[in-house]
Amino acid sequence: MSILNHPPSEVDLPALRGHALNLRRKMMSMATGKGEGYIAQGLGMADCLASLYFHEMRYDPQDPEWNGRDRFVLSTGHYSIAMYAVLAEAGIISPTELASYGLNGSRLPMSTFDETPGVEMVGGSLGHGLGQAVGMAMGLKLDGSSARVFCEFSDGELQEGSTWEAAMAGATFKCDNLVVMIDCNGIQADGPVTVKIEPVADKMTAFGYETVEINGNSVEELTTALASSRSPNGKPKAIVMRTTPGFGVPTIMARDRAHFVRIDNSEWTALTEELETHNG
Repeated sequence: MSILNHPPSEVDLPALRGHALNLRRKMMSMATGKGEGYIAQGLGMADCLASLYFHEMRYDPQDPEWNGRDRFVLSTGHYSIAMYAVLAEAGIISPTELASYGLNGSRLPMSTFDETPGVEMVGGSLGHGLGQAVGMAMGLKLDGSSARVFCEFSDGELQEGSTWEAAMAGATFKCDNLVVMIDCNGIQADGPVTVKIEPVADKMTAFGYETVEINGNSVEELTTALASSRSPNGKPKAIVMRTTPGFGVPTIMARDRAHFVRIDNSEWTALTEELETHNG
């Protein structure tokens, strides 16, 4: 068994930036011609996923169900375009399958199904990821496993009571093998997040989490925060990530209502070129 990505002592930042760019390339290719989709959030999450899958996490691409693996729980299932890109980049699914993203009968729908290799939960309904991640973390501790659980959820999900109930449970049961990664991009379906949820970092600290707040589009800050999350000190960890939807493609970054971006077929070539120019 070939286990990848047990955290190395040194961080190869250029390699991680290269993986993040590859993820963005894959996402742009997957979205091209679809007319619409969650490309903005996917682009914003590329640095986080590159840092997790190519530096921090333990997993075996030949055996996605290996019991000793670290778990990554994607609570915002509509970020699936980023999830599939990293699974292909990591060798868990075939890159050739990415072309089927969002099509009828595909294993790669626009919200995640747990039948897809490497996907830990069905992500259609928001607000459920942290509760499932806490359960996974508790189960792993009871089994004596050294595996960790990384759970991404969004600032929009902090508007849901179930998220805060799960947060309390994680601290109550001393899930120090749990790392929550909160994507604070400031948007929900129809514009800005409507409920006053700030200050997110202070609230997570008050709920018993060891918390840091970072630029979620910086692999340097991400890997530093992830390194600090390894301590088995009885506290779950929270990384509050400030991300920019569409990061890497300025035109998408500037587009209104970036939650569900509509892009004409005629625009994709120029946007793909913009990605290469902006990140060259």
